[in-house]
Amino acid sequence: MKIETAKHSGFCFGVKRAIQIANETAQNNKKTITLGPIIHNPQMVEFLRKKGIHSIDDINDISDETIIIRSHGITAENYKLLLEKDLNIVDATCPFVKKAQEFAQKLTRDGYQLYILGEKNHPEVEALLSYIDDSAVVVTNPDNPFPKPTKGKVALIAQTTQSEEKFERLAKKLISLCEELHVVKTICNATILRQESTRNLAQKVDIMIVIGGKNSANTTRLAEIASAEGCRTFHIETGDELKIAWFENVDNVGITAGASTPNWIINSVKEKIKKINETK
Repeated sequence: MKIETAKHSGFCFGVKRAIQIANETAQNNKKTITLGPIIHNPQMVEFLRKKGIHSIDDINDISDETIIIRSHGITAENYKLLLEKDLNIVDATCPFVKKAQEFAQKLTRDGYQLYILGEKNHPEVEALLSYIDDSAVVVTNPDNPFPKPTKGKVALIAQTTQSEEKFERLAKKLISLCEELHVVKTICNATILRQESTRNLAQKVDIMIVIGGKNSANTTRLAEIASAEGCRTFHIETGDELKIAWFENVDNVGITAGASTPNWIINSVKEKIKKINETK
């Protein structure tokens, strides 16, 4: 049984940067926390917890700790509350997420009705909306009905981990509904590369194993892409979820991983698949 890993998989630049910032901060501060998980990978969050970096969901539980702003960013309201608490704030927001926030603010200031392709309850989108007073229209699926523009000038951006194909479909629909459409592709390049390499690999193998947090939007999208190619696909977080039955009559196994998935988890899954092959 041949095992092939997608060319682009695992940690992206923004996640590597956030983890590095967290480790360096913990070395220099006794109390270090993140407001919400720093990345969407439960195993990595637990690994950091053992190193003294704790995740807290309620801002009211924060007192005198050093606070790390997670890679997805936080809302403007929460940032203001942190400043009022006079905390030591370390910002690990992904630069691409910050860029999307800047575009959202500029476009709304310039009088555009803003549309965002994304998930309204995802922390990145929640933060985006907070910087423009929740004035944007969030579209999760361009194939479903969504509110039509009330202005002639419309702008479109995306959650950084969205599907490029869905983004293009939404742009085509919007252009027929307004006088002017300003499109800014805020999907980061790492996301596009992971999606492309997953799609290419899914076309060649019998089964795809997608590794990453069940709470990870970009990992979930990789699983959707592989499945859409007609490849039998399983989304797992660790090798413990693998089942021997999945690999019966399988000659080629493809592996891909979300942008928040560390190499040590990817490698452990590979080893587990090799052991399953030895028992066949």
